[in-house]
Amino acid sequence: MLDIYTVSFFGHREISNGYALEEKIEKLVKTLLNEKEYVDFLVGRHGEFDILVSSVIKRVRKNYRSDNSSLTLYLPYESAEYRNGKEYFSEYFDSIEIFDGFHFKSAIYECNKIMVDKSDLSVFFIERETGGAYKVYSYAMKNNRNVVVL
Repeated sequence: MLDIYTVSFFGHREISNGYALEEKIEKLVKTLLNEKEYVDFLVGRHGEFDILVSSVIKRVRKNYRSDNSSLTLYLPYESAEYRNGKEYFSEYFDSIEIFDGFHFKSAIYECNKIMVDKSDLSVFFIERETGGAYKVYSYAMKNNRNVVVL
């Protein structure tokens, strides 16, 4: 039976030093691909950090190793961006999970909590102790989840 190691990523919508952050993500992804039998990477799509992480994972899988991983997009609701680009999203991501039913104002946080709960490791990029990334980081710490802070 395949041993699947699940890793989720969270960070602020805006990032200040993308290049340095990109290098850290790439190193982590390569390490995980080498050490784990199979890795399911969980990502959102709500800002610069999420887009950067998805891009790095896609690049590493293309240029380094792609036989033991998948990239899963988690959406808190079916956005207009998703509805208008379903074909693109289906080609870019290996799978897509959409969680309708949460109140709009709490949907992203509730979806993020699900990601943390499903993950063996949650990776965070936090520059300040405010905002959604910090809130879900606090949730992960409170629930004794395995966490890495970039």
